[in-house]
Amino acid sequence: MYKIDNPKNNQKNIAHAFFLSLAITIAEPSTVLPLIVSHFSDNIVMVGIFVSLLRGGAIVIQLYAAFHAQAYKRVLPYIRKVFFFRWASWLLIGLSIYFIGDSNKSLTLFFIGLGLFFFSFTAGFGTIYFKELQAKLFSKKYRGKTMANRNIAGAIASILSAGVAGYVLSNYEPPMSYAYLFLVSSMLMAIGFFSFITIDEPEKEKVLQKEKNFKLFIKNATKLLKSDKRLQEQIFVIFLSFSYFLSLPYVIIHANETIELTGWMLGGFIMVQMVGSILGSALLWRRISNYEKMLSLSFVFIILAFSVALFADNIYSYALIFLLFGIGLDGFSISGMNLVIEIAPQEKRPIYAAVQTNITSIGLFFPILGGVILKYLDSYELIYTLSIALLSLGLFLSLRLKTDGELV
Repeated sequence: MYKIDNPKNNQKNIAHAFFLSLAITIAEPSTVLPLIVSHFSDNIVMVGIFVSLLRGGAIVIQLYAAFHAQAYKRVLPYIRKVFFFRWASWLLIGLSIYFIGDSNKSLTLFFIGLGLFFFSFTAGFGTIYFKELQAKLFSKKYRGKTMANRNIAGAIASILSAGVAGYVLSNYEPPMSYAYLFLVSSMLMAIGFFSFITIDEPEKEKVLQKEKNFKLFIKNATKLLKSDKRLQEQIFVIFLSFSYFLSLPYVIIHANETIELTGWMLGGFIMVQMVGSILGSALLWRRISNYEKMLSLSFVFIILAFSVALFADNIYSYALIFLLFGIGLDGFSISGMNLVIEIAPQEKRPIYAAVQTNITSIGLFFPILGGVILKYLDSYELIYTLSIALLSLGLFLSLRLKTDGELV
């Protein structure tokens, strides 16, 4: 009989998080990626577009992934293919910066965008399969702990990566410094992917028969959404949580204009954010199995971060901002995934996950709106205030969600 909460699966789950975080920290959307994009383009809106590409490409494919996944007894064979394409997309970015670089900035930017899009696009499949695996491998209580442990491992890896990034950015001139970071991180990413695909996956007992075509699947998914009020309410609250993206990519740009960042300062901010992630997961999130409460607390931390950002004018205030980001963003990640797992019937889990993620992920395009506001109104305070207002609404609504799925 298959053993749920298998420690070996937990170890491989954590190893995957460690090496993946070690790799992708160099393109963290709150720090490094905005600076890379601004090197190749003077248009502030491009920062928002590329940050959205890193995350938003997954939106267009998740429902299609769920259409197939609902009939899969095992998903690991498909995750292997996803991981290969994600790795190749990441490597493409490093190669394009290395071989093209400043000789043709527009072409380099095109390949960076292409790599980010496909890295995110293939993650649309991976997200559905990943949530399915987490639900199959771990019980509710253990799942919260293993996800917190993943975040701690990822944060430790990101601190190490931040140190390396700080060294490279301080000792090599752009754009070659960016190329070196992507090329090395692609090798580290491969280690994390390999560790995860060796997980022992059980067969799913309850599966649905796949609809005759994708159009019929969309019709059924729409009916499901209309019939489940809790899912509707939960989706709206989680969508509001994404409003931090309205301002997040521009905090580091604002900091660069205010205190003139060095490579070591940038690496330091990444480290501070990851320390926040460790503190949040170790001292707070791993102790909470009420994911509605976790979601509400996460709103509080991000609201505090942007409140500080309104008045930040030195390295210490910006360090506090990124510390709060580290705590709050991990809480959003853990609670959002577990909330949908908890309300979904086993056989409909991929559909629930896809519907929630597909709709809430529209919020991943908030950076574009933030960039447009900055371009035409030139006000960081305005986008920070808008983020605080939307997050406050999300906090209020999250407090009305009860564990049994009804509103207070």
